[in-house]
Amino acid sequence: MSSPRARVRGLVALSALLLAVSALSACDNGEDIQGGGSADDTTGASASGDGSDAPSSGSSDDSEDADAGSVSTNIKRKTEVPVSTQLLVMAHHGRLSTVTVSGSGGVGALNGAIAGDGAKWKADDLLEPATTYTVKASVRGDDGDLVTKKQQFTTQALALSQQTYPSVAPLPGETVGVGMPVIVSFDVPVTDKANIEKHLHVTTAPEQPGTWHWISDSEVHYRPKKYWKAGTQVDVDVDINGVDAGNGIYGQEDRDVQFAIGDAHIYKVDTRTDQMKVFSNGKLLRTIPITTGQQPKFTTRSGIKVIIEKFDAKRMNSETVGIPVDSADGYDIDNVQWAMRVTYSGEFVHAAPWSVGSQGHANVSHGCTGMSTSNADWLYHMTLRGDVVDYTGTDRPMEPGNGYGDWNIPWDEYKQGSALAG
Repeated sequence: MSSPRARVRGLVALSALLLAVSALSACDNGEDIQGGGSADDTTGASASGDGSDAPSSGSSDDSEDADAGSVSTNIKRKTEVPVSTQLLVMAHHGRLSTVTVSGSGGVGALNGAIAGDGAKWKADDLLEPATTYTVKASVRGDDGDLVTKKQQFTTQALALSQQTYPSVAPLPGETVGVGMPVIVSFDVPVTDKANIEKHLHVTTAPEQPGTWHWISDSEVHYRPKKYWKAGTQVDVDVDINGVDAGNGIYGQEDRDVQFAIGDAHIYKVDTRTDQMKVFSNGKLLRTIPITTGQQPKFTTRSGIKVIIEKFDAKRMNSETVGIPVDSADGYDIDNVQWAMRVTYSGEFVHAAPWSVGSQGHANVSHGCTGMSTSNADWLYHMTLRGDVVDYTGTDRPMEPGNGYGDWNIPWDEYKQGSALAG
């Protein structure tokens, strides 16, 4: 889970763990850390370090009735420990001094922190599969002596089909438009959405209210209540490594992605006047004559669309939208320039030199938004993925799932799409 899904993991064979006591003192009874693990290196040390014997006759010993320190963990078994476990180490009759946890097979150390009162150590992360962990903990007992204990345990082995890997959009370091949702896609479906969502965090500067919304068992989106503020810095923390996703599936890897929001580009398309008004940060930059879908046969959808992807040139074939090329409405046009997708179903904003005579006057396309090559060139080079294209004028609504259609869902309804809503 600490590497991409394509990495092949070898399964660690589970073997009996041998116990060995290396050194004992009067303050150490030789037992392993309590909790079900094994001990093969249990040691104790004097607190004073001066090598002195018991106090001489007539002297007092304040630690005579003090308790010896001991250690326990929340691990109750030696093998098949669930990866969703957050390791805890607890001190009894004393304070933890040091805790180290190492993993086998190149997994490395499991980091954590001792609480201020010294009573507990908690791991920062969950566990890796098919890994043998070695816990060494030292506690300074109430009697003043330092006791060191050791425990080993092995986690469950998981096949790739038992792990779900999260892909995140936008990409790290990308600058996107104000309409871009955060998208987390899982390659194995999630059934315990609430548990996973608890480990999804979005931090923004400046702060803006937002919420997660599950599109399916394999995809969850996040958007703010209103469009992102221009210049916002966004940090997405997908902290699901080892998290129980339900149905025997666990999160495979943590992801931490930072991206930025660019200028506020809002393009307003009126299919009745066949004009697109291009706004940047509230300022009208240009009004572009356009043509949209011929009605009623190829009606362009009305609603808020978002730029999904961009192509400086793209072949457009009607067969991809179910229209035979050799039919009266068919087409196969190579090298369509400055094409920007706004729906999964095939609506684009692009250069359409063949329809310049109709642009600004009539709708003659198969649903795309066409404009002159020079206007398309200008628009393409200022546009970011996530910029907003807001369409009005037709009776065909934009489907929320047909692209980045999150903004077509009212805020109160959108919030109900969170697994933690209510």
